[in-house]
Amino acid sequence: MRKDYITVKGTGETEIIIQKSRFLTYVNRAESEQQAQAFIEEIKSKHKSANHNCSAYLIGEHDSIQKANDDGEPSGTAGFPMLEVLKKQGLKDTVVVVTRYFGGIKLGGGGLIRAYGRATTEGLRAAQLVERRLHHLMKVSVDYSWLGKVENEVRSSTYPLHRIDYAEIVELFLYVPVSKEADFVEWITEMTNGQAIIERQTQDFIDFDI
Repeated sequence: MRKDYITVKGTGETEIIIQKSRFLTYVNRAESEQQAQAFIEEIKSKHKSANHNCSAYLIGEHDSIQKANDDGEPSGTAGFPMLEVLKKQGLKDTVVVVTRYFGGIKLGGGGLIRAYGRATTEGLRAAQLVERRLHHLMKVSVDYSWLGKVENEVRSSTYPLHRIDYAEIVELFLYVPVSKEADFVEWITEMTNGQAIIERQTQDFIDFDI
């Protein structure tokens, strides 16, 4: 299972004007190359009349999949600087498309690199960044006599409460950071005088705004 990582919260859209050219940026999370390509095609279809639909994406824990496309701009002036912004911000599983409507004034190689880099940065700001932290879903089973105390303590803690099931006994499901599992077990055990049954369920990532 991969470690904690940074990506975008969701989709983001921005527009900036540079020397009369319109740069529209679209950002999204993509956890596979197929998702990234589908998003790129969606934007290209939306802006068929644009001069350029440049794109870049990073996918995988170790950036095993990374692509940059200049889409007709001079080589290395669009897709590559976009990809570099993603790398410098430490992002994973992120795709960005910058659509350009030419305004009649040429920017030159350096100007294009700065423009596409800036457009990407603005798009990421609009999409918002999150840190995805790996958690265990833990099940805590207790007798009803412990419910009030345990629920109050849990709700005031830093452990996100997923749900509570009420059956013959009460089952509380909480997300616990992998690195905090031992501390969590000790905390619950002391709280219930060892009367709780604690079981690890699944692993999942939870998003935290940064």
